[in-house]
Amino acid sequence: MLSAQLINFWAIAVVVVVSFTFLRVRYHNTQVLGIMICIGGMGVLIASDHITGTKDGNYSRGDQIKGDVFALLGSTFYGLANTGEEFFVSTAPVYEVLGQMAMYGMVINGVQAGIFDRSSFQTATWNTQAGVYLTGYTLCLAFFYCMVPLMFRLSSAAFFNISMLTMNFWGVLIGVGVFHYTIHWMYPIAFVLIVIGQLIYYLGRRVLGEARKPWLGRNQERGVSGLFTARRKIETTAGRGRSDSVSTTYSEHDPMLPHASVA
Repeated sequence: MLSAQLINFWAIAVVVVVSFTFLRVRYHNTQVLGIMICIGGMGVLIASDHITGTKDGNYSRGDQIKGDVFALLGSTFYGLANTGEEFFVSTAPVYEVLGQMAMYGMVINGVQAGIFDRSSFQTATWNTQAGVYLTGYTLCLAFFYCMVPLMFRLSSAAFFNISMLTMNFWGVLIGVGVFHYTIHWMYPIAFVLIVIGQLIYYLGRRVLGEARKPWLGRNQERGVSGLFTARRKIETTAGRGRSDSVSTTYSEHDPMLPHASVA
């Protein structure tokens, strides 16, 4: 579990570095402070897991180095994927991005499952209950990944990965309620730190927030005009301004409208 949590931690660093280097994203000081607070909360979470596991004696170490390497490698690719998705949904329609992701994801996951999970498929128990669980899991993930592109347009891959830090606590709530797990007193502290860090990061944004993407130009002219994009907001504001200007000009020259007398 400690190795798996490195995915959340390291993916943030990957997204920030890639966005800063290749997409010319510049972070405000308050945003950097928010990221550091969230990482601090993640550190408290990992420490509490370590203390709980050591005290209860319920976690055994396998090949720890191999596990950490795999976790860091996976988090690196996850960060790159999120940054790439943010770039593509800002330049193309959401349905096109989701369609391409679904097609290639189906092929890649199918090949991986055929290579590594053949024995699991053969020994698994296939019944109605398992089918319901798999269907529910698939529907939840489908809804999640249909909403993620809209979040990338509103904010950024960095904010998305910071928000993912809170998923550990939802897992803990389910674990406590369903599996009767016990948590360490440091868990609530970590949760509060992560939420505070998210708020600081969110409030540290500039005009139009992170919806304005630096790689799309000053007026987002190289981006797509879609739902929740900064270009759509800019065009809507400009359209209202032109409409008000035309309305004012029309009222000034319409002979049917009353005019103020000039003394």
